[in-house]
Amino acid sequence: MKRVVSIINCGTGNLLSVKNWLSYVGVVGKVVKESEDVRNAETLILPGVGAFSGGMDGLKKHLLIEPIREFIKTGRPLLGICLGMQMLMEYSEEFVRCEGLGIIPGRVEPVPDTKRDGQLHKIPHIGWSSIHSIMNKKEECNGKFYDSTLDNKNFYFLHSFMVVPSDDAYRVADTYYNGRRICAIIGKDNFFGCQFHPEKSGKNGLKILRNFLAL
Repeated sequence: MKRVVSIINCGTGNLLSVKNWLSYVGVVGKVVKESEDVRNAETLILPGVGAFSGGMDGLKKHLLIEPIREFIKTGRPLLGICLGMQMLMEYSEEFVRCEGLGIIPGRVEPVPDTKRDGQLHKIPHIGWSSIHSIMNKKEECNGKFYDSTLDNKNFYFLHSFMVVPSDDAYRVADTYYNGRRICAIIGKDNFFGCQFHPEKSGKNGLKILRNFLAL
């Protein structure tokens, strides 16, 4: 019997691309939006694109906030993608302050609209950028969700906002956009988030997926 991974539908994600991503490695992607489906899942993926408030409204509408928090406490694996990663934070400063899931201490704020030297650059941050593990976490991460074989590999980004963990213990890997440091992966133990789109990142994204499924 094939493994089943539940994909949370909060009304803002590209669910088909995530399902196809899972299918490529022989896993069934099951789209869910009921609280009991979340509670009973073996593995969860929370995808999302667009506004933070829209994603949280979708979770509230289907009464999924507490089931997601409870799921993580059980030690089962969860992966947030793009907006799904951002919703793991305490709150977002996108337009107006909006409360998140509060799994990871910290906030979501705009990607700076200038380069390191103060010159304007394009927002959103879009395209391929390399990621780099936090130096003091290379040993900790090896053989887990992120391993240092992925250092300097390119992944596909598309975002205007970024997470800022208040505790660096949750920061796993970074990228740089014209000198501006951006958190690319957050997480701890059984829950992780990617600011980039691993499902659109070719063989490097598949490596991330296989590591996640091995948790």
